[in-house]
Amino acid sequence: MQRLLDLIVSSLVLLIFLIPGLILCVLQKITSPGPIFFLQRRAGLNGAPFWLYKFRTMKVAQAAGSSTVTQKGDSRITPLGGFLRRTKVDEIPQFWNVLKGDMSLVGPRPEMEKFVHLYTPEQRGVLRVRPGLAFMAQLVYPHEPDLLEGLPDPEPVYVQELMPRKLAVDLAYLTRRTFLSDLLMMTEIALLVVGYRPRMDTSLRLHPDGATTYAQETRRI
Repeated sequence: MQRLLDLIVSSLVLLIFLIPGLILCVLQKITSPGPIFFLQRRAGLNGAPFWLYKFRTMKVAQAAGSSTVTQKGDSRITPLGGFLRRTKVDEIPQFWNVLKGDMSLVGPRPEMEKFVHLYTPEQRGVLRVRPGLAFMAQLVYPHEPDLLEGLPDPEPVYVQELMPRKLAVDLAYLTRRTFLSDLLMMTEIALLVVGYRPRMDTSLRLHPDGATTYAQETRRI
């Protein structure tokens, strides 16, 4: 049932987005030199690697920089890329990953292999399901770039503080996951794009020195 839904929805989205996508490809070439798409190797089902597709949102010379974690106000992001990120249009090419079977509509976000190598045996439980366009972690931490803003080196803080929390909420959801709950999650993810964030964890604060503090716990998973 899930795979059938993946095939139907991804095919429709790619078909509907065909003309706007061609226009966007032209804009990419006009506004920023470099490839139209950004490809990155990610860990999929059972850790099998695959190439994830996105519209490129960063300057070519800087996209290959040392940090693979993006912050709010990141200077590497192009003006068009900023718009694509805000509207989530940069994620549209991943419906091709869904159509191919690399990903599903709903599932844990696939991480880069270098981060997956740091998972504990328990955290590797997220690899037992097909990765997806979004999952519980995206509902709880939609403000990830904001949390990392101002950090001189966001990658270690992401690995030590944010990544374990994202994995924890995804693993908690997996223990009670059903097809119906996935359908409800798809609705929440769609609403997230327009600013509806009832699950957002407002307790976590990350500081430039890497310290972590908490406000009153308000998270609802």
